[in-house]
Amino acid sequence: MAIIVQKYGGTSVGSLDRIRNVASRIKKLKDEGNSVVAVVSAMGGVTDKLLGMANELTSEPQERELDVLLSTGEQQSIALVCMALKEIGVEAVSVTGRQAGIKTLGSHTRGRINEIDPTLMNQYLAEGKVIICAGFQGLREDGMIHTLGRGGSDLTAIAVASAIKADLCQILTDVDGVYTTDPRVVKNARKLPEISYDEMLEMASSGSKVMQSRSVEFAKKYGVIFEVRSSLNDNPGTLVTEEHDDMESVVIRGVSIERSQARITITGIPDEPGMSARILRCIADTETNIDMIVSNIAHDGLARHSFTMHSNDLGKLQAALKPLINELSDCANILTEAGIAKLSCVGIGMRSHSGVAAKMFEALGEAGINIGIITTSEIKIAVTMDEDNIEEATRVVHEAFNLDKAPVQDS
Repeated sequence: MAIIVQKYGGTSVGSLDRIRNVASRIKKLKDEGNSVVAVVSAMGGVTDKLLGMANELTSEPQERELDVLLSTGEQQSIALVCMALKEIGVEAVSVTGRQAGIKTLGSHTRGRINEIDPTLMNQYLAEGKVIICAGFQGLREDGMIHTLGRGGSDLTAIAVASAIKADLCQILTDVDGVYTTDPRVVKNARKLPEISYDEMLEMASSGSKVMQSRSVEFAKKYGVIFEVRSSLNDNPGTLVTEEHDDMESVVIRGVSIERSQARITITGIPDEPGMSARILRCIADTETNIDMIVSNIAHDGLARHSFTMHSNDLGKLQAALKPLINELSDCANILTEAGIAKLSCVGIGMRSHSGVAAKMFEALGEAGINIGIITTSEIKIAVTMDEDNIEEATRVVHEAFNLDKAPVQDS
């Protein structure tokens, strides 16, 4: 008998009919002799509706109260799924994040899972009950309800699987796996049978919407192998697992895109120790996540820093940096650019194959697509460009690396 953890997203429980479908899938697993824990998100649209009501009441909702409010979405879902299961003869029990023993740290609305006490869940499993667990939430040390931010339900499922030593963790969503790129952009994008943690992490942090990067980080840290698959069919999904030797023969695993990006460039910075630290501390204090960072020294001996972020954060960050820049130097200046996007090629095979960047840039050049910032890691090459060019660039790069064709080991 296996212990299986499943996660169902908002689309999967978006209506009563879909909740019945989820219940049927869980019953099938249970009837096969498995122990099942299902982590459930709020019904599709509910979280946005709750946020909308909060914003109608006040322009600055208190984050503590937002946590209390938003956590109710998942509690609604788990109760309804339990009711649907009991209607078809399955003994099920719902648990909130607190009841599941999920203990968190950090600021309200941006919680981090610190530990899980699985005592109650193990007791229910020993009694033969299916557990329906609220995703996206836990309990702070001070006893306050705490939500986990974007991708919180995925993170809950991975963490629960680790805590109860599950044999399998499945992330069920409205897509049936991880593709070489967004199938809505490239029609012949191919579903990947497997992908390494590091590749999935790079793709998630580069714009892939299938998983949030911190969920993949948690899975890698605790060795939780998981499968991304559809909740709407029984097709095989994509296994996210430890790297093995055969994987490195595939040079590029996939192409990720991230829209709605912006760039800030600070010029005229004195080339002195501690200057970069002051700028990055100012950014950190705004709790803004920046992505690509490029620094260099100009011919006049002054430094120049560029970094990208989501366009929603551009105004906030510009306002926060302005007083600091005025302190640094009389000739320091802030330049901004919106309307850009990022394209990333990801593959652990880059470590042992040369010419990847050349092929990528040749393909973009032949298509007449100009690029901006370039950054690299051991397994990723990322570039920025005008957002208007991102879809054509994705098709061009996808074709250049023949990503529509399965490599030999995938056959």
